[in-house]
Amino acid sequence: MKLDTPKITRPIIRQLDESAINRIAAGEVVERPASAVKELVENALDAGARRISVDYADGGKTLIRVTDDGCGMTAEDLPLALSSHATSKIDGSDLLNIQSFGFRGEALPSLGAVGRLVLTSRAEGHEGVALTVEGGRMGALRPAALTRGTVVELRDLFFATPARLKFLRSDRAEMSAIADVIKRLALAEPHVGFTLRDVSGGGEGRVVFRADPENGDFFDALHGRLARVIGSDFTDNALRIDLDREGLRLVGYAALPTYSRGSSVAQFLFVNGRPVLDKQLFGALRAAYMDVLSRDRHPAAVLNLICDPERVDVNVHPAKAEVRFREPALVRGLIVSGLRLALTGAGHRASSTVAEETLAAFRAEPTPQAAQPPRVYQMDRPSQQSLSRAYAVQAPAPAAPFGFAESPSARMEPVAEALPDLTARPLGAARAQLHENYIIAQTERGMVIVDQHAAHERLVYERLKAQAAASGIAAQALLIPEIIELSEADAARLLDLAEDLAGLGLGIEPFGGGAVAVREVPAVLGQVDAAALIRDILDDLADLGSSDRLKGRIDAVLSRMACHGSVRSGRQMRAEEMNALLREMEATPMSGQCNHGRPTYVELKLADIERLFGRR
Repeated sequence: MKLDTPKITRPIIRQLDESAINRIAAGEVVERPASAVKELVENALDAGARRISVDYADGGKTLIRVTDDGCGMTAEDLPLALSSHATSKIDGSDLLNIQSFGFRGEALPSLGAVGRLVLTSRAEGHEGVALTVEGGRMGALRPAALTRGTVVELRDLFFATPARLKFLRSDRAEMSAIADVIKRLALAEPHVGFTLRDVSGGGEGRVVFRADPENGDFFDALHGRLARVIGSDFTDNALRIDLDREGLRLVGYAALPTYSRGSSVAQFLFVNGRPVLDKQLFGALRAAYMDVLSRDRHPAAVLNLICDPERVDVNVHPAKAEVRFREPALVRGLIVSGLRLALTGAGHRASSTVAEETLAAFRAEPTPQAAQPPRVYQMDRPSQQSLSRAYAVQAPAPAAPFGFAESPSARMEPVAEALPDLTARPLGAARAQLHENYIIAQTERGMVIVDQHAAHERLVYERLKAQAAASGIAAQALLIPEIIELSEADAARLLDLAEDLAGLGLGIEPFGGGAVAVREVPAVLGQVDAAALIRDILDDLADLGSSDRLKGRIDAVLSRMACHGSVRSGRQMRAEEMNALLREMEATPMSGQCNHGRPTYVELKLADIERLFGRR
């Protein structure tokens, strides 16, 4: 059967009008109400605002109003600000030296093209003016009453493009997205005050989020802002990060592994103060916690990477959410090695939330009687004479042995005189072992409960890693090299890492064209599917620009070896063995969590224990 070839009609090239151009730009820049809020708040920050207020109604669909106390604009500035690609941020001569949030001049004209926009502003020494744009049609300038700064009011978002409204989510979901944008920008600028208010239904509305300007240097201000945005639990369990390497600086706070989350909601990354959602940076953060967290747990961190603007391109994504670094390997290395150094420096420290959860488990369920004032017993306030008589009655009889005592002489001589006082050590002195798995230690301020298997597993794992780093990973030569066919580009990318892979026990060589020959594999891995391993490494390279796949598999084997070579649950330990374990934990980095990120010990303060028994 013969098919007729359709006649090709030559398409006509047309110049789009400005309104269509702005609606297309709005589709790239303004995806939802939260995108509009982001663009307007960033404009306020670029204008030098110290206080920014954001009001919205119906999830931002019917109203978004951003008020700031920045430098403001004059009557000559307003029409220009609403024109396409008009900006005060750059002069167009250098698109790599970007030192502001905005620089394209797209936000205001794009918003005016798809909504009803009213721009009111007043610059110092000038009168206040207002300008209205509705569906891309600009009105006339008119006088307006305003003390200082700028007010941008956007109503009926996407009324000019109603098809976009069908893709918006519920009011609650859009409201949550707006709050997330404000919180990220509040973390980026801790010295600036932010207020977010829901004015749905009219009136003054309800304050959803408020963060007053913080005082002090960057770290003090960020610490205060983090406590307000993420919570004091994070700041209590976060490590201060301040690292420099070859002109790059990483600052912020990263949480202990035992303060991990079930998702990545507590990860906030910035580049020169700009919030970004860059997969390479998040991949580096994940790699830094690789051998202290299980796969289903996520680290918590707020980090700002500071560098020369010319070393990073922020003009690679319509919403400026992703960036491209001139030296991506250097950036990744700084994040991974820097965070691991900080975690190592934390020593055996574990999250304080572990103790809080333990205390919560100990507390009895509230009862109606619990709501009454606690009864004060006479024994809680005895006289000195009563105390003396009570001590005499409670003194153990000198004849029958009791507890761990083995002889009358052992009972009569205090342990503290025979042994050095270990209670002053961070993990205290071992006092008992429960259920052949948990070591109870006494400290000056309370007590410590140690999971002996989890703790020793971490110690053995760190020892094995140190040995592997010192002597290298032993390689097992294959009797017959495995030839793997790849594309020439993949083969070249893989062979660039041949030296690094060889240090991990994986020996590869070019085999002509796009093929590579695998001649050696890490001996600790045993039987290896070399082709699958190579392709997994290539997938990581394509997705993240680097790969820790092989090292991760080797660490997993070392972790498994540590598990089998550590003190097993159910084994009784002598006092000197328990104390030796505690001392080694104090001297070993990251011993506060096992290889899977679970805590190895719980510390309970004496005051908290007394509170459990109603003594405080």
